[in-house]
Amino acid sequence: MRHWIVVVFGMLFFGTALAETIDIVELKEEYERPKSIPFPENNQFSQEKWVLGKALYFDPRLSSSGTQSCATCHNPSFSWGDGMGLGVGHQHQQLGRKSPTILNLAWDEIYMWDGRKATLEEQALGPMESAAEMNIDIKDLPTILNEIPGYAILFKQAFPNQADPVSAENVAKAIATFERTVVSGEAPFDRWIKGDESALTDEEKRGFIVFNTKANCAGCHSGWAFTDSSFHDIGLKSEDIGRGKMLPKVEKMQFAFKTVGLRNIELRGPYMHDGSLKTLDEVVDHYDSGFVKRPSLSDEIETLNLTTAEKKQLVAFLKTLTSADEPVSMPVLPR
Repeated sequence: MRHWIVVVFGMLFFGTALAETIDIVELKEEYERPKSIPFPENNQFSQEKWVLGKALYFDPRLSSSGTQSCATCHNPSFSWGDGMGLGVGHQHQQLGRKSPTILNLAWDEIYMWDGRKATLEEQALGPMESAAEMNIDIKDLPTILNEIPGYAILFKQAFPNQADPVSAENVAKAIATFERTVVSGEAPFDRWIKGDESALTDEEKRGFIVFNTKANCAGCHSGWAFTDSSFHDIGLKSEDIGRGKMLPKVEKMQFAFKTVGLRNIELRGPYMHDGSLKTLDEVVDHYDSGFVKRPSLSDEIETLNLTTAEKKQLVAFLKTLTSADEPVSMPVLPR
């Protein structure tokens, strides 16, 4: 039996109240969690590769200073970010963008805030070779790792059919393998869409309706991970043109940045590519009416005229996406 919810908002639309009819069962189906993690054909999962990738991910010796690892900016204690508005790189210099979470990247299609990396394997090496971040020459990676005897064993176990498995390509494959297993756990929202009506309050359920109708959040934050894996100018006051640097002739890509997934969003402030919004309430206010209007502004962005109650409901719903994930154990690094 299907359940239909009719929601009437007090928003004027050509002089009449706007009514939205929602097939709540069908809507819930769009957000069901996947049953398995996808791995690319050329980099299938193995436990040995995962063990190696986890060690490399947490190893600061893969930076020129010997003090920064992937986990420095993508720390499990901060929901796989760093808890700061802007990242900090080599020699403690402040970076131009926030360190994004690596949660649920296995389902992503393109990587980095501006989409300059096509695969998770490419992304894994990006911060290492960036002079502003980990600052190493990728050609030196095999030398660095071969000087650590324990790694020779791990690489041989992870890539048993290769005569010389210690390579930058295999570093990328191992780290990407580990990162694909970084998946947010079951949240109250997931229990609700599986049929547990007590998992969410009435206010949170109303927030889900607002999310999918009047606020139009689902226009960009779609699917189980709540992202369309695309790029949008959401009207932030910023001089950073994002993907526009790569696509200078495409008007809608100016000031456009990757749509972040919303899983565990409550734990990942401050928000946006520049860390300019401190709370979820500020984020909702921005989308409601606080954005900058310009030719590149996403077609999904428009003044919402949300009521105070609707804003509160929307924030309440977003918090239902927070999962109580198991603590991550630190690896014992090869010596």
